[in-house]
Amino acid sequence: MFTMNRKFSLLGRGIGGGLLLLLSCCMVQAQEQVRIWKAGNDTRVTTSGMDFADDGQSFTIDGNTYNTSQVDSITVVHTVSVTYAGETATIDLGHAPGVTATVDGGHVSIISTNEKNELEFVLQGASTQGSLTYSGPLKCKFYLNGLDLTSNRGAALDIQCGKRVDLILCPGTQNYLTDAPGGEQKAALYCKGHLEVEGSGSLTVKGNTKHAIATKEYMQLKKSTGNITVTGAVSDAMHIGQYFLMSGGTLTLSGQASDGIEVETMTLSDDITPNPDKEDNGQMFIKGGSISITVASDDVKGIKVPGNMTITGGTFNITASGAGSKGISVGENMLINEDDNTTLIQIRATGGTYEDTVTEEESRCMGIKVKGNLTITAGTVQVANTGSGSRGIKIDGTYTKSGTAVVSASIKN
Repeated sequence: MFTMNRKFSLLGRGIGGGLLLLLSCCMVQAQEQVRIWKAGNDTRVTTSGMDFADDGQSFTIDGNTYNTSQVDSITVVHTVSVTYAGETATIDLGHAPGVTATVDGGHVSIISTNEKNELEFVLQGASTQGSLTYSGPLKCKFYLNGLDLTSNRGAALDIQCGKRVDLILCPGTQNYLTDAPGGEQKAALYCKGHLEVEGSGSLTVKGNTKHAIATKEYMQLKKSTGNITVTGAVSDAMHIGQYFLMSGGTLTLSGQASDGIEVETMTLSDDITPNPDKEDNGQMFIKGGSISITVASDDVKGIKVPGNMTITGGTFNITASGAGSKGISVGENMLINEDDNTTLIQIRATGGTYEDTVTEEESRCMGIKVKGNLTITAGTVQVANTGSGSRGIKIDGTYTKSGTAVVSASIKN
């Protein structure tokens, strides 16, 4: 098939079993980025063109030669950059097909109808009257590259994409997101789909209307994640619609009026997940990283999970000082071990008893409350309850401690 020794532009998939789909025979735009896929893995290169051998059995790109039969596909990476400066914002759409943008001062709206090409967004600069709203049909990536964004019209970053969204905190950067008070937005940082966070930079968020961070589906913090800080929220610091998975990073949550991290249970009425029972629905998995939460309001939780909570590594430092507050509240079963990393859980329950003004029911401040079974096979769990009438650990189901687990707490079972 390859009978020409020329440079071609690739705008989609093409190599697979010796077949290459050439959508354009012109030069690749200068410094275009492409991904070369082999056996499920990709190599990202920046290039201005590709050279194909006369027999079509190989091609050369960025100084490297590839065997055509071993390459699954080639995809072009389209990058859009948004730079904020005071009350204004500028956009570079690059050569991204099907992407349109509107700018009103510092408020940016980007819409993509692209159903084939990978999109990446680089957000940078500072504005006290700015925001970004994005909607599109495909998974995408957002790089926060020193972004300081305070909105006066709603969410600071509103990602209306129901697919996987990668949020990358660029190394060495500090990023800030604050929404406007009194709006209708769900959070300062909102994602309609799955939000996966990585990158060693930092992110500080404040929610002036409702939550600081919220997702409609799951949220994941990968091993490379840096520091994420919530300095305040009218409701939850983090509100997760499906499940929460944390493998690394440092979470510091304070100043929220409601829960620190709340996971919800998606229902069958949601159109995004046809069968939520197969999606770890309503659960939390902590495999590593560090979580620090201060719970100062009455009758709220540091961590609230309606389903199971599984801890296989990580450090927890939680203070529950509000009346009737809970450090960790689990609706079903809780498992603690060290299968992935060292586990250290330190919780202080310093609040008193909360009385509901309507029902007159009382709720004690507790370090950990588990409605199902609590199983601890490894790790260190330390719970101190010093508040009047407070409790250390309350378990409605069965309590099992074995292996190398070290538990220092008053337990009511």
